[in-house]
Amino acid sequence: MTEGIKYHSIPMPDQLPEREREDAMGAYLMMFAAVAVALPLPIINLIAAIVYYFTNKNKSPFIHFHSLQSLLAQIPTTLMNWGVLYWGLKIWLFKELSLDQDFWIYVAFVVLFNISYFTFSIVAAIQARKGKMYYFVGIGAYCRNVVFASENNTKYNRGY
Repeated sequence: MTEGIKYHSIPMPDQLPEREREDAMGAYLMMFAAVAVALPLPIINLIAAIVYYFTNKNKSPFIHFHSLQSLLAQIPTTLMNWGVLYWGLKIWLFKELSLDQDFWIYVAFVVLFNISYFTFSIVAAIQARKGKMYYFVGIGAYCRNVVFASENNTKYNRGY
């Protein structure tokens, strides 16, 4: 699938300035800062991830990778959280649905998914702070291919 595509080398941890490692870590930690606001409105976390991505993606490939991965991981989390909110509003406010076993199974699944997402985000933040690449299942390789492919024309301005 990726035959013939050339890639730029991935930086080694000792090649990365502390600022780049901190900004890459911030891609995952900003999500925790938005959680308190986002509990009633799950879209806030996604908006924060989008803003962080577009604000930081041109700083370096390392930051670009981690902010893209954080953003892409936030999308399914936001959609599932919206599903719980929507379903709950249909039950409690509009009395259109009943509080049944399917609802509780979905809520349990979403809670487990969020716990997994938080756990992987903490691990990714720690690894980014160490200057290491950490790949989320399903999207990590895609993000690496987007950022480190030689066809990536992003101009990085490491001047901060």
